[in-house]
Amino acid sequence: IVESLQSVLPEPAVVQLIEDNSREVTSAFMKLREYVDVLIPRGGKGLIQATVNNATIPVIETGTGNCHAYIDETADKDMAIAIVENAKTQRIGVCNALESLVIHRSQLPMLKELETVLDKHNVQIRADEVSRPYFDHALAATEEDFGTEYLDYILSVKTVDSVEEAIRHINRYSTGHSETIVTKDYDNAQKFLDQVDSAAVYINASTRFTDGNEFGFGAEIGISTQKLHARGPMGLEALTSSKFIIYGNGQVR
Repeated sequence: IVESLQSVLPEPAVVQLIEDNSREVTSAFMKLREYVDVLIPRGGKGLIQATVNNATIPVIETGTGNCHAYIDETADKDMAIAIVENAKTQRIGVCNALESLVIHRSQLPMLKELETVLDKHNVQIRADEVSRPYFDHALAATEEDFGTEYLDYILSVKTVDSVEEAIRHINRYSTGHSETIVTKDYDNAQKFLDQVDSAAVYINASTRFTDGNEFGFGAEIGISTQKLHARGPMGLEALTSSKFIIYGNGQVR
């Protein structure tokens, strides 16, 4: 990356570090329209919202991930448990970690086995009224739980009766980051892909793959949850802009 930048910029200007990260300097930086082309806030929800609300220069909104896994009625039990375990526990403090499990009513009996697996990681379950009896020690989920990015060993659980209900629930509470469906049903998989409005939507895979490097983009710049310009995992190419070169010989319109 540095080598490619050096062909465009003089060496001293390739990377510049601003060491003062005080609130005053940060607020001023958000308004330096004549010097800065775009801001990419990397941090917690508070930093991202403050940047989006206060900046007078373009911002690529990144990060917040209330990610869901939906276990469909045709899902393979072992695959579903493995995906949920990985997505929830492989690394909890990241935006592509699983925060909420949505499960078809017919698959509720697998929750005992899932709980045994998650207990090894000390995951606290917060379940709705329908699914809670299938756990040995789950807490009651609240409305707030379904919309929370925990970044912790906590998982909310919601029961649904169809893929359509799962999609409605996810689109209501998701932050538009990453969602996955575990299913053997082609039609349900395609419906999920088409109708879930998130930057990365998976079939039978962990949400933990939402990452610029995992997608083959090189060093990750961020994961955009907005819809204009870059969306989803970003590499260096996402920070480039287009320039149109037009040759003419007197054409007029």
